[in-house]
Amino acid sequence: MSNQALSPDEYENLLTDDRKVIIARLRKTILDHLPPGFEETISYGMIGYVVPKSIYPAGYHCKTDEPLPFLSIASQKNFIAMYHMGMYANEKLLQWFQDEYPKHAKSKLDMGKSCVRFKKMDDIPFSLIAKLAQKITVEDWIKCYESMLKKS
Repeated sequence: MSNQALSPDEYENLLTDDRKVIIARLRKTILDHLPPGFEETISYGMIGYVVPKSIYPAGYHCKTDEPLPFLSIASQKNFIAMYHMGMYANEKLLQWFQDEYPKHAKSKLDMGKSCVRFKKMDDIPFSLIAKLAQKITVEDWIKCYESMLKKS
């Protein structure tokens, strides 16, 4: 779904009622468990959780005027998406998530490199997302991100 919202609240309010409930619950889950320092914003047309420029002035290497992205959620046409750059960058975290997923959801994990697609709205593993949100601090994410940049 193309969403031109300027704030996370506006993004949520533009959704259909069924999607609004899911996105609101995802936002609350993430905000309640994300370590201090991350900021909720609109990033790449989605609700994003970023390292603000006040903490990491270098910003995102692809677009240095933008904050460093970490996690995003979006309402897509046929699913709710969660993009987690930490799982993309950290094999151990990805393996942990893949191992834990079947313990928290009935549906099979549908995942790309950093994107988890939730097609069944009643089977989103909010408790697992809460645990995932807690796993990486701002400092850990910056270190991981910078180590990835040095490799490329």
